[in-house]
Amino acid sequence: QLNEDVERVSENPTDEREGEMEVHEDASSVILPDSELGTTAPSLRFSKTCLKNVFSVVLLFIYLLLMAVAVFLVYQTISDFREKLKHPVMSVSYKEVSLYDAPGIAFYPGKARLLSCKHHYYDHIPPLINPGQPGDIECTTQRINYTDPFTNQTMKYALVVQGPRDVKKKELVFLQFHLNGTDQDFSAIDYLLFSSFQEFINRPEKAEFMKDCESSYSSWKFSGGFRTWVKMSLVKTKEEDGSETVEFKQETSVVNYIDQRTKPRSDQLFFVVFEWKDPFIQTVQDVSNASPF
Repeated sequence: QLNEDVERVSENPTDEREGEMEVHEDASSVILPDSELGTTAPSLRFSKTCLKNVFSVVLLFIYLLLMAVAVFLVYQTISDFREKLKHPVMSVSYKEVSLYDAPGIAFYPGKARLLSCKHHYYDHIPPLINPGQPGDIECTTQRINYTDPFTNQTMKYALVVQGPRDVKKKELVFLQFHLNGTDQDFSAIDYLLFSSFQEFINRPEKAEFMKDCESSYSSWKFSGGFRTWVKMSLVKTKEEDGSETVEFKQETSVVNYIDQRTKPRSDQLFFVVFEWKDPFIQTVQDVSNASPF
């Protein structure tokens, strides 16, 4: 029997190999339990998914934070811009000129009388030969009567004199007034300045022009018994609607007049000098210091 089995095996060797292959295949097809394979692959996949979700949440939080900061900055910028528009800054510029447009000087002398008026240059005013006596009137003057713009009942008398023009030569206007007597405790003459004497001459309704000037400009005084020196500077202001207003700034100095007339007098003498302070016209304009960006 043994010999027969050996012979059978020798005759069919492929059958044994096939059997062995079947055994190996059966062994490889066996599913091993989880305890034998381990949990490495599923845990790795879970960690990657969790990390990805956390990273997405962090990015979303950063995005929302940046959006909130951007919205706050835009709101703050717009608020600052609107606030600064309400409070514009003042821009001041200076323009140098050699000749001014001759201003108009309106005097309200009352009972006083103009004795002399002359244009001088380089600040040189020669001494008066006969103070208190009528002299030369070499200025361009205009007399005008009009009703008081504030009461519309009182008549006012104004003496309008052409002011100095040539600032390079320090042109000035020197005027002398005389008042014989007054019922007041003090004696003074009112005056006001307006920007253009030529505009006054060209205006057909001069009374209305003077009423407008008195309503718009301030008036000043100079006293009797003194020599009052008025140095003017011109200020132009540009308004928001595009219009332009003109006003004068003044520096005044007062010097006592020593009356050397032989006999004591009860009358009053007034001396006043008008001169440009400097050759610069000051322009004032309100500008916004804010940017919408």
